[in-house]
Amino acid sequence: MKVKLLITDDHDVVRQGLRFYLRRDPEIEIVGEAADGEEAVALARELAPDVVLMDLLMPKMDGIAATEAIRAELPEVEVVALTSVLEDAAVTRAVRAGAIGYLLKNTKAEELSRAIKGAAAGQVQLAPEAAARLMREVRIPASPEKLTGRETEVLVSVARGRANKEIARALFVEERTVKAHVSSILRKLGLKSRTQAALYAVRTGLVNLDELSEESW
Repeated sequence: MKVKLLITDDHDVVRQGLRFYLRRDPEIEIVGEAADGEEAVALARELAPDVVLMDLLMPKMDGIAATEAIRAELPEVEVVALTSVLEDAAVTRAVRAGAIGYLLKNTKAEELSRAIKGAAAGQVQLAPEAAARLMREVRIPASPEKLTGRETEVLVSVARGRANKEIARALFVEERTVKAHVSSILRKLGLKSRTQAALYAVRTGLVNLDELSEESW
């Protein structure tokens, strides 16, 4: 099945460029385009995309507020921030809002295509520069609820950039079981996204930062 994608950027020329490159991928279907955060939220409700490619600096409602709104209302929809901004505050706020990825606009077309499909499959997508900044800024819960052994296994796999299907195959369980484990992990740790969970795994020593950056990117 194709990955249903919603493109969000306030610059028409950027949307045209993204559409030009991404429509070449037979595994991606562009179902809509939004010019600001409000429109992105409305179209996400209407179109139920698998992934929203989200600019951060936009009028009316910025990409961070739109990401938070989409993730709160439509938790099955993944959001990947695509921006020219690489500031600590912007990276941190995007991930706290629930984005599964943070990529820069100088990303090559083929890498972006791969990242979109990876995000749809549940893979954390972080440019290495963003991962390094996040480790300095993102706060980890002080007293999280204890994870089970299986949940810890799933958490490590998520941090290493594994997709749900890959994790399910490795653990000899169904994909929906992996999704249930991920939901339980996020609830227990008080986190909003797989990206935050991956950073938690690094902060607590389950994986190292190099594994997070290299595997996810």
